[in-house]
Parts: sequence; C-alpha cells; structure tokens
Amino acid sequence: MSILSKKKIYSKDGVDVEEESLFSSFAGSICKASYKNSPFVEIHDLSGDGFRGPRPFTFKNLPKGYLIEASTDGIGTKGILIDAAKTHHLAAYDLIAMTASDITRYGGIPLILLNVFDATSIGNVGDKVSKIYKSAISGLGKVTKQVKVVVLKGETAQMGDALGSEIVGSKTKLNWSGTMIGAYHKNKMVTGESLAEGQVILGLKENGFRCNGISSVRKALKEKFGREWWTNPRAKESIREAATPSVLYDNYVNTLHGWFNKDFKTEIVLHSILHLSGGAFKEKLAKDALFPKKLSAELFDLWEPPQIMIKCAKWRNIDDEEFYEVWHGGQGMLLIIDEKDAEYCIKRGKDFGIKAKIVGKITKERKPQVSIISKLTKGYKIIYK
Repeated sequence: MSILSKKKIYSKDGVDVEEESLFSSFAGSICKASYKNSPFVEIHDLSGDGFRGPRPFTFKNLPKGYLIEASTDGIGTKGILIDAAKTHHLAAYDLIAMTASDITRYGGIPLILLNVFDATSIGNVGDKVSKIYKSAISGLGKVTKQVKVVVLKGETAQMGDALGSEIVGSKTKLNWSGTMIGAYHKNKMVTGESLAEGQVILGLKENGFRCNGISSVRKALKEKFGREWWTNPRAKESIREAATPSVLYDNYVNTLHGWFNKDFKTEIVLHSILHLSGGAFKEKLAKDALFPKKLSAELFDLWEPPQIMIKCAKWRNIDDEEFYEVWHGGQGMLLIIDEKDAEYCIKRGKDFGIKAKIVGKITKERKPQVSIISKLTKGYKIIYK
C-alpha cells in the first residue's frame, strides 16, 4: 500500500494529516505574530522559520528579583455553548480570562500562553469546519495582542469520538485549555494581608457567564427549550447570550498595580483581587479572603445580573443563595481598595472599557459574615456565615 493511500485511509478515519499540517502552520503564524506583544518577553526563534521547533524565551524589563509561576485552566463546558452559538471566533476571551486572571489575582503579570486546542476533526482545506476552527485561532491572536500576552506555541488535537458533547453530531466541537506563565515579585504580591474594616469593594461588571457553573446553564436551557435545546429556533437568542465571551480585566488591574510603570510603582493599593470563578462570593470572598481574618462584608449595590443569567436561574429554579455561589451575579472580579481610591479606579476603568463601581464594604462583626442584597429577588437578603 502506498503512503498516499495510507493518508487517505487515515483521513477517512477522522484525521487528515495534510490539513492538520496546514492548520498547524496557520496556528504557528498566529503564535509568531504575538512574539512582540509583551514588553517583558523576548522570543528566540530557533525553529528555522518553521512552525515546529524550539522557541526558547528570556525575560526582560522585569523588576530585579522577579519570580516565575504557571497556572493551568480552560474553558470547560462553555465550549458546548460556544459551539451551539457558533461563536468560536470569540472563544479565546474565555481561555485568556481563565488562565490570565489566575496570575493577576495574586498581583502577578501574565506573560506567555501555551495552549491545547481539542477539535473533533479540523475538516478539509477551505471547508466550513476548517474556517470555523481557524476563526478561533485567529481570535486568540487578536485577544492576546489586546492583553499583551505572547502565545509561545500550542497543540492542535483531532480528537474524534474522544471529544464529548451534548451536541453529539456537531463537527465543530471544541475544548480549549492552556498554561499561562507569569511573573511575580515579593514586593508586589496581593495576598489580602492588609485587608481591614472600612475598605470598599469595587465590582467589575461582567456581561455574561464566565466559565463556571455552565453545567447549570446547559441544564436550564434544556428545561426551557427541550432535550435538544440547541436545535430549537426559540433558543437561538438565549444560546447566543449564554455564550457571551468573558470580559478581560487583566490589563486594567495590572495597570493599577503598576506593572507597566517604569519604576513599577502602583497607581493605587490593591488589598485583594478576587476572581469570581468557582464558588463565587461564598468561597472566594467569604471563606478564602475575609473569614480567616475575622472580617465581614456588606454587599449593598451589586451590578444587575445579565438577563440570561436571571432567566437561567428561573428555568433551573435556582434560589438566591445558590445563585451567588454558582455564578458571579454580574461582576466577574472584585477589587478591595481604600475608599479614597474608589473614584480614581472607576474613572481609570473607562480607559479600558471596564465598568466599575462600589458594590460593598468591609466590616467587623461579632461573628464573621457576608451579607448580600440580592439582585435576583428584589429586597431579599442573603447571609453567608
């Protein structure tokens, strides 16, 4: 049997080697275009101008004594919503939100991304499937330029039947994960050690779901639109809203934190940065940040939740307490700052297209608690203890 025949059989089995090579070459060009995104990263391309090969890197312009860390995450089952909405070109926002924020929230700066892009089959040259998947990679190039992150390299995997989804027959399933390499400095860590009564909580507005609690979103869509909700024409707008890409806060927060100043001096003091991912207010704010320091909080003016989030809570019959545990409720990140800095932070956010406002304050109670004036049920008060 000839090599050519073997390739054709492998293609029939779900992996087109020729198209995979072309796709990888395309992805490599997106990576190379990102190599000057960061003022802190120098790429030394030893690949011989190919899309494969070594691309070591060094760091520059970082404060003396910097430390390097890495954090791994992914878009999870939000990939199913993205596939249903066919918004693959925006999927990179969710990938970067989940990987970069895990560095930012401790006072670090995200620098370099390595990613793994799982697809069913990347299709054939020039067909619709290939174009859809390439739109996701192109989107990664646009997003990483925006957040000043280098895409060092990645892996495209044609997973076939190994890539699961409710949308069984879809040819454009995806799962996307990555590792973000970032820098810390002992003098710039944000650990929450300086948290104190009287500080205010700034909420950074989020327009849709991030990548947590998506199983409940999908279940809600099923309850409302039927078992195969993605095929129901009445579900189209709700699916699109549920797949809304995550807001990226990292450039804004890291600018406030002074990473882009020549002397690395902070614009304001950040006492705590809370990414409202899994567990949201109960876990991230109450249990992780405040209760160990015997502090409490009152959240009296949260952002209104996205309408699709309110609808999903109703369709899934989720109560107020669980609502603010499963989802962020309208704010994807919280900054705890001194009250005197709030006006500056709010105005500074406009430079980055970020809406921010005071949503609460840190208090001292006899027994630590976090109280929330719910935006789901008017007048309802939640207390986490």
